[in-house]
Amino acid sequence: MDAAVNAFVEGFPDFLLYGGVTLGLLIVGCVVHILLTPMKEMKLIREGNVAAGIGVAAVIVGLAIPMAACLSSATSVYDVLIWGVVAILLQMLAFRAADLILRDLPKRIERNEIGAALVLAAVKLATAMVMAAALWDPNLVRI
Repeated sequence: MDAAVNAFVEGFPDFLLYGGVTLGLLIVGCVVHILLTPMKEMKLIREGNVAAGIGVAAVIVGLAIPMAACLSSATSVYDVLIWGVVAILLQMLAFRAADLILRDLPKRIERNEIGAALVLAAVKLATAMVMAAALWDPNLVRI
């Protein structure tokens, strides 16, 4: 029992630091994404726009997946910060890629086109899974 308590006491500060940094990055990433996309997702969601809700949900999960992978393999807080920022930037690029594929994605989301929102969600989640796999790769150079 003493070993478990000691492990908790020794590990809890790192848990708070690493977990806090990762959650902070997740929140910042979601806010940045919502602020930089042309449509006003939160307003649309409040008005009952399901497509906007799907898009925002994909942002949250799409950022959480690679950040969780980074957290599980990080060797330092700098690791989490650097790769977390990379994940945010790549998710922004995923939005642009979906916009190029679907043509005028923001307007389609505003018109509550569920199909467009599902394609956006798929692109974001696929991007997240590929990033997560790359982050879990033990051969990836760490900082």
